[in-house]
Amino acid sequence: MLKLLSASICALAAASVLLLSAAPLPAAPAAPSAPAEEAQPARKLRIGVSVPAADHGWTAGIGWWARRAMALYPEADWTFTTAHNPEKQIADIEDMMLKGVDGLVILATESAPLTPVARKAHEAGIFIVNVDRGFLEPVADIFLEGDNKAFGRKSAEFIAEKMGGKGNLVILTGIPCTVDSDRVNAALEVFRRYPDIRILAQQPAMWSRQKALEVMENMLTRFPRIDAVWAADDDMALGVIQAIRESGRQREMWVFPGAGMKEVVKMVMDRDPMIPANITYSPSMIAAGIHTAYSVLRDGKRKQVMEFMPRHILIDVELITPENAKDYYFPDAVY
Repeated sequence: MLKLLSASICALAAASVLLLSAAPLPAAPAAPSAPAEEAQPARKLRIGVSVPAADHGWTAGIGWWARRAMALYPEADWTFTTAHNPEKQIADIEDMMLKGVDGLVILATESAPLTPVARKAHEAGIFIVNVDRGFLEPVADIFLEGDNKAFGRKSAEFIAEKMGGKGNLVILTGIPCTVDSDRVNAALEVFRRYPDIRILAQQPAMWSRQKALEVMENMLTRFPRIDAVWAADDDMALGVIQAIRESGRQREMWVFPGAGMKEVVKMVMDRDPMIPANITYSPSMIAAGIHTAYSVLRDGKRKQVMEFMPRHILIDVELITPENAKDYYFPDAVY
């Protein structure tokens, strides 16, 4: 009996030793780990916006709309500059390139001088949205503009009809750029269909009210009979009207403007005989250009997005008459 009990105790002890040897050893205390590196925030998207200085109402509207558009996207790093001349604008764009912008939205002061710096930015891989005044080479990724050929054509068609297909006309043109040449060339095509409309003179007034005043004073001195003036811009039209009224010849002629400034639209709405109609060309197009640049670049998928983006975006223009002027009159607008 004692032998059986001793054998059982020995067997139990042996089993316990086996179980203990099979059990996992307790883990050694973990060595303190190095502090994890803090995640670096992604670099902000950098976009430069370069536009002409507010030297007249339309460019003042450009600045107002540009600031509104940029404020919609505070997560981007925006650089906004204005320039009175091509030299300043070129320097601004070169400075933006040195800062490493991802994209540029450019409304050129003049087309020809700005083309080389735009080409340089394009070759550096910077995304470019060109608004309104086109470059002389296809260096922009997207060109967004109003339909300037329609602007010139529709303006000329109204003028020719209002003149009854005959009479003396003077033309004031704007700053040398694709906008102005497209408008004027399209208008001249229409006027060529009316041999009895005599174009007395065609002279640049640089989309400036003061310059237009001076040019029109000269026209009034040169020509004893003028039936109509194509001013091709609202600011120029106001300068022209001032010159006409100061000369006392306001009953002799009328003026066709352009772009849709609220003061001029109000004159159309009130049936002022000096301004029988107008045509739209809103400075809000700069906001569309800014939104386009941001939307293409924001997700880092520029190449994929550009597979389906249009390279040329054309905004239509509409004739403003006393019958529909209320639809285009916004008294609280900056322009």
